[in-house]
Amino acid sequence: MCRADGAPAPTPRNLRKVPMYRWFLGMCTASIFSLVYFVSPTYIITAFLALIFGYPSRNASLWYALPLIVSILIPSKGLPGPRMARLLSPMLDYFDYNEELETSDDELRKMAKEGKKVIVATVPHGVISFVGLCCWVNAPDDLRRIKTAVASSLLYIPILKNVMGIFGLTSASASNLKKHFKKDGVDGSIVVYIGGIAELFKSSRKDERLHLANRKGFIKLALREGVDILPAYFFGNTSVLTVMKTGPLANLSRKIQAALTYFWGKFYLPIPRDEKLLYARGRPLGLPHIPEPTQEDIDKWHAKYCEEITRLFEKYKEKVPMYKHKQLYIE
Repeated sequence: MCRADGAPAPTPRNLRKVPMYRWFLGMCTASIFSLVYFVSPTYIITAFLALIFGYPSRNASLWYALPLIVSILIPSKGLPGPRMARLLSPMLDYFDYNEELETSDDELRKMAKEGKKVIVATVPHGVISFVGLCCWVNAPDDLRRIKTAVASSLLYIPILKNVMGIFGLTSASASNLKKHFKKDGVDGSIVVYIGGIAELFKSSRKDERLHLANRKGFIKLALREGVDILPAYFFGNTSVLTVMKTGPLANLSRKIQAALTYFWGKFYLPIPRDEKLLYARGRPLGLPHIPEPTQEDIDKWHAKYCEEITRLFEKYKEKVPMYKHKQLYIE
């Protein structure tokens, strides 16, 4: 695994020399997150029912629901970055993770020192953002302080909030983001998944469909707060797992903005496929500070963002085998 800054080009999967134990550890590590997402909905529902009806006995139901009770009582909290990153690092080998950074880490640090804040506006989402997880693992210690904005509901769902919370999550509500931008240094920047869960049910292994055409709130917020937009494309997020797009759990996922539907990967199990992941980070758009932006202002910069996302997709898709023949649709 290599970083993009001056590093050699990634080696094709069949020629990579990754020790089998690293590959296996990476598969197990990645599968922990997908298994939690897969099992949590059923477990939460059955645990609540067991407590309500005391089935098969009051003591047995309490023991069965104990993880749920503990999760509810314990707040979501990020864990020490370096230690957690080392523990999760086999995922980088399992996915043959790589980065293409048109804006370097040093440039991000320089912007932060100058008081400039950015929204790292990423697409697409996927069931679980394994590109986002790998990016966090591979990032320098100081840049791991940049939090990821998620639907507020995810911060309250038992089990999920604790497992995913180790990466440092915060609410994507406009009021919370405004407070976040007042922080100093890199802490004042944020990662936002623009398409959200709605995007999850659009893409497939054959084409890439972004829920983006009417997603303009982040542009309006950035203009008002004087925050720049840094486009990023997460190649592989929609291919390592396949999602069931219909049914009651799919409908529930859409409503609460969390991936609680059935999905599968290797061997039709909730094991992510070991396909190449690529993080492509573009250049800042250079948004001005407009306290009261007009619709014309918003449309103009939204169009520029869509153009940049399309450029990143077309420029780097050849580096990802699953994407070479994919077409991008912005809906």
